[in-house]
Amino acid sequence: MEEKTHLRGGAILARAFKEKGVEQVFTLAGGFCNPALEGFMECQMPVINCPHEQVAGHLADGHTRISRKPTVCLVGPEGFANAVPAMLEAWGERSPVIFITGSSTLKRQGAGGFKEIDDVAIAKPLTKYSVQVTDGSRISEFVDRAWHAATNGYPGPVHISLPVDIMFSSFAKDVGREERPFDRSEKSVLKAWPNPEELLKIISLVRESSRPVIIGGHGIWWSHNEHALASAATKLKLPIFNVPYHTKLLGEDCSAMMGLADFHQYHPSRDAIQEADVILMVGCKLDNQMNFGNPPFINKDTKLVCVNGSHEELEYNIGADIHLLSDPGAFFNELIKIDHSWDAWFDLQRQRRADWVSQWVEHIEKETVDDLKLDRKMHPLQLALDVQSMMKDGDWLVFDGGNTHFWNEIATNIAAARGRKLGGILHPGNYSLLGVGVSFALSAKRLNPTKNVVLVTGDGAFLSGGLSVESCFQEGTPIVVVIDNNGGLDCISQQQERLFESGQHYATDFRDIPFHKMFEGLGGFGELVTKRDQLPGAFERAYKSGKTACINVKCRGVISPIVAATSDKRDKASIE
Repeated sequence: MEEKTHLRGGAILARAFKEKGVEQVFTLAGGFCNPALEGFMECQMPVINCPHEQVAGHLADGHTRISRKPTVCLVGPEGFANAVPAMLEAWGERSPVIFITGSSTLKRQGAGGFKEIDDVAIAKPLTKYSVQVTDGSRISEFVDRAWHAATNGYPGPVHISLPVDIMFSSFAKDVGREERPFDRSEKSVLKAWPNPEELLKIISLVRESSRPVIIGGHGIWWSHNEHALASAATKLKLPIFNVPYHTKLLGEDCSAMMGLADFHQYHPSRDAIQEADVILMVGCKLDNQMNFGNPPFINKDTKLVCVNGSHEELEYNIGADIHLLSDPGAFFNELIKIDHSWDAWFDLQRQRRADWVSQWVEHIEKETVDDLKLDRKMHPLQLALDVQSMMKDGDWLVFDGGNTHFWNEIATNIAAARGRKLGGILHPGNYSLLGVGVSFALSAKRLNPTKNVVLVTGDGAFLSGGLSVESCFQEGTPIVVVIDNNGGLDCISQQQERLFESGQHYATDFRDIPFHKMFEGLGGFGELVTKRDQLPGAFERAYKSGKTACINVKCRGVISPIVAATSDKRDKASIE
């Protein structure tokens, strides 16, 4: 067959992504995108067709979070509007997803063209880079620019709008390649090297401290420096706390990993953070999760050091006492050279962690005994613990929801203390967007096909994004979905009961939905669990079925510590 000399704009787009090494594209196929889809097919790039554009975005986000390589979400103009929530979720985790819109015609722009929306303006506040291609000869150039923006500095999602008339028009296959850069393959990410004088000040400050603490954020994850963090903290005996809602930097089996930097979900972090004389925040932002660096979260007399790999991150951290622009790995490589360790301080945090685990174990054992005596439904924390006890080391856990998310965070610490070593954990990010669970679980399974992937989701969260389970069936990629079914938006209703004068909740209840029957109707496995002793058998049958499975568990609503704090006006200032 004679090689083509000219290609449609969509095919040039596809080849540009192939050149970058993109491994996966997610879409809800639309007519505006057909030339790009033909291009991906010719390049033999896997494309997953999804039942909804938001699902496509979440799948791209989940794939990107695990692989730490940009993934493409391709949608049409009206589909772009559906994908905006996924863009928001990716923005919160700074996940470098590349969103592509096959948009309305450029020729009639501003005249009411078919499906015309200003997608570039809509995407701009939710991305690092949002641009419309107005010249087909520059398609490859804009892919290169978008890729650079997504992966360098503070990573994040980007957006390219390719008008349909450019998408379908033909251009020379090497159009726009006569200018630099001639090589547009994936390049190494640029990294900031620390100012030696400022670095020395920080190292001296840490060396002279008595009670140093590290708070790690997703800047460490995206720069692939979690192992450098573990090495430095383990050698020096520095306790590590993970910023809430963001990717878990280290497995709970790392001795230096204490838990979340969250006073409500992990109580011992309060003592450590408030007693610390130096806090090293690496790859983090001083946002609402950190109370903007203010008391009562971080005391006024504590030296607060922010180390970030980009100017973009440091802009959020103006409140820190000391700033350092540095790749996290470069910083940890210098930190580990300190000829000192903080054994007693470190052991104190380990003991506090052990005591916290013991207190929760004692509490849940009593609750479970009372559940049996009073014939009550299962406690959501007991469900979370039982689920992890039935998983194997290396399996992936995903959780999604309000209270369901928070109870599973607590259970992860307890299960780790009992020896469980999960392969990875995924959950909603900084914006707490419900409905991402199934998509994230599918992403984890596709990238870890030999491992079991279990999603624990609230019923409200599943109703927000459960349609994405069709992709599991379509792709033949089985996951186990455990639904913490308490009959409503329990996280919200419990706040209403405490905040409303009537003490009642309003507009938060669901009818009794047979989720397990929905899975059976789609060709999967489903089972209803109303008693705790039914759970092990249901799990075994779900695993053995080899199908995407639903275990619909009737649980009682129990307010989690962080929701209790949120609804307590007296305590509210400590979390805002």
